[in-house]
Amino acid sequence: MKKIIFGLIAVALLFSLLSGCTSGEDGVYDLKLAHFFPAAHPAEKELVQRWIKAVEETTGGRVRITSFPHGTLIDAENIYEGVVEGAADIGLSCFSYTGGRFPLLEVFELPGIVYENSEAASRVAWEGIKRLQPREVQDTKLMMVWATGPGDLFSTVPVKSLDDLRDLKVRAPSRSAVEALLELGAIPESMPQTDVYDALRRNMLQANLSPLEVLKGWNQAEVTNYVTVTPFLYNMLFFLTINLDLWNSFPEEIRLKIEQVNEQIFEEVAAGLWDSQNREALQYAREKGVELISLSEEETRLWLERLKAVQDHYVRKMEEKNLPGREALALVKQLAEEFNSNH
Repeated sequence: MKKIIFGLIAVALLFSLLSGCTSGEDGVYDLKLAHFFPAAHPAEKELVQRWIKAVEETTGGRVRITSFPHGTLIDAENIYEGVVEGAADIGLSCFSYTGGRFPLLEVFELPGIVYENSEAASRVAWEGIKRLQPREVQDTKLMMVWATGPGDLFSTVPVKSLDDLRDLKVRAPSRSAVEALLELGAIPESMPQTDVYDALRRNMLQANLSPLEVLKGWNQAEVTNYVTVTPFLYNMLFFLTINLDLWNSFPEEIRLKIEQVNEQIFEEVAAGLWDSQNREALQYAREKGVELISLSEEETRLWLERLKAVQDHYVRKMEEKNLPGREALALVKQLAEEFNSNH
């Protein structure tokens, strides 16, 4: 019986260490931040660690945060719900990893909208969410949202037209990407980024739809020969969010200070985080002999015409859910035009 009791106590202690925050009577909050990026990734080294340091400094050490990268605390697809339920105090992941959980926010990942770079895409998303205030994200307190910006097709064969894309097996990173590739005549394959290198090498895939950074970060320049520039085909949103009850428990002065840090880190780091990675990866790919392909104006027009069906489908889905999909789509297009011209 004693062994059973001690065992239960040990399990309870372990659970308390791995979940929730510790707020002692001394007014110090020890928080746990869960995300899925590797410890060496810029998202951890340049964004998360800089945000943590700024929060700790501005609060005078009253808020202390430990990062748990690489899914060591919660898997990527469960991070948002983990924050809602208190299994982690803070979480960083992608909205699209939880399919159907954020229907209105899918507007920011729709194909057919051109983003010049990740900074423009990030500003569209963060400003758009502030204006729309979607109910689906009101159960946590968003710290910031940012985006990969445009993704391109990395392929083993040249893709210069819809005819080239027809029946090509292409890795699709999200539901909207699956719809887009189907409309364009390709065969979308859902697959984690970790498996793409081997799938391309073994010809199980002929292309990947991703930001340029994976050409270097995931070594895919070694197994692809071409990059077709498609700034209207891909965008993925990331979030950094905190448990709502925890946020509301903070003194107002701490909340104000953290919000100031959020805006500072968004401006200085998050908004353009993928741009520097993409530029470096493209240079790396060219050195590896990867050829860059730009679609002709006529071909671009044909692709965009087909992709309009994905946007129309989104609007219909939102109308069925009594959500303002048409208004959200119009807002995103307006903001994209505005921020593309500024960045």
